Amino acid sequence: MTSPAYITEPARQIPLLLDADVVVVGGGTTGPLAAISAARQGRSVVMIERFGSLGGNMTLGLNTKPSGALIGGLPLEIWNLARTLGGAGDDYMAVVKTGSVKIASPCDPEIMKMLLTRLCAQAGVQILFETTVSGPVMDGQTVKGVFVESKSGRQYIAAKVVIDCSADADIAARANAPFVMGSGDDSPTMQPVSMYFTMDRVDLVRLAQWARTSDDVPARAIPETEEGLAYGLWLTGFNRSLRQFQADTGIQLQRENITLKTADGRMYVNATRVMGVNVFSPVEFTQAVLECYRQIEGVARYLRERVPGFEQARIEQVAPVLGVRETRHIVGEYTLTGVDSLEGTHFDDSIAADVSAVDIHDPKGADVDFQGRRPYEIPYRSLLPLGVEQLLVAGRCISADHAAHARSRNMPACMATGQAAGIAAAVAVETGTTVRQVAVAEVQRRLRALGMPLHGEEVKGAVSESPAAVAA
Repeated sequence: MTSPAYITEPARQIPLLLDADVVVVGGGTTGPLAAISAARQGRSVVMIERFGSLGGNMTLGLNTKPSGALIGGLPLEIWNLARTLGGAGDDYMAVVKTGSVKIASPCDPEIMKMLLTRLCAQAGVQILFETTVSGPVMDGQTVKGVFVESKSGRQYIAAKVVIDCSADADIAARANAPFVMGSGDDSPTMQPVSMYFTMDRVDLVRLAQWARTSDDVPARAIPETEEGLAYGLWLTGFNRSLRQFQADTGIQLQRENITLKTADGRMYVNATRVMGVNVFSPVEFTQAVLECYRQIEGVARYLRERVPGFEQARIEQVAPVLGVRETRHIVGEYTLTGVDSLEGTHFDDSIAADVSAVDIHDPKGADVDFQGRRPYEIPYRSLLPLGVEQLLVAGRCISADHAAHARSRNMPACMATGQAAGIAAAVAVETGTTVRQVAVAEVQRRLRALGMPLHGEEVKGAVSESPAAVAA
């Protein structure tokens, strides 16, 4: 007997679980910033996270590094607290092809998980772990809360404002807000997915000595002291020896280069790539995970056999989540463009200046493009989806085109938009207005009070475009 293509669920009453001023969907890199910011403004906040810890790709995903400097506000506060706990090192200037770029050191993901949770608890945020948001509660075009699924079954949480920090604009899409996928054309392209892993028993001193004189590692940050290697070693390249390894062994890898970085003395490896994955298909998503596992085994063998310092190394940990770089971009009141992100367009309603690197993992498989560029600004309007009320979107799914996404998807920008969304939601609730009509000047005033630069000219010393820096 053939199974039916569809089944009909009977109507049922959904019980109320919680009632809050602000609901934050997603506790990854962006959500905790939104939740803490709104709660510190005196609002009741519920944050819903599908896993059992906070930080998302930064912690569970083993990414750990912001790919740019953290220049103020709550993002910098969090990193400075991590440093006091031994969970992050000093910023460093990394040599890249456009000069050099200032990068906040990687964090220890386990310390960061606990730090984010503690800050949320101290601010009064109600976290719901191991809980999935299945959709928005709608009243016409206005979001009134969210439906959740947990071991208690299906319930709903009421809210005056919802902040979508799902990374994939899940709530915005299910509220029928317009969006584009990736490049937004007829055959959209998106940056590929990856999976981090760590290796132990790496001789960091030997690796650093070799890298200083190797022309196969053109992008790098190599500390002068042995102590600095714990958080400050960053190497990108290995292209030539990777090609030779594949030719010698017949092992086919999907990425032309490798990035290595240290956090608390551990070696974090970014070297996998799977292109053309529809991450909304559970079948394709699973296939991508299996392919990443295959590549991880090959990369680990390459490192042991071809890179000094890895002779005794072994795989220590594989990220339990797939690293997804790009899916939906909401269509907001303003779409941040690649030109805006490269030329530093001034916006009167800017809610953050950002110095994230241009970080492009080519959808067609070419080498990674990692560049330090001038600061740019993110307008509040890019957080406001068209056609839906009382919903803010923060993180990598804001209204930005495929080119601008190369900067706005990175952790400093995600953290900054999360912070701004939390402040804006709090101001809207406090003043009894909508997030679309909220006084942006008041939101900006409160962001400035946190020490957050809002315009490009307020940021100093994050990027050097000097040719001498490249030759250093």
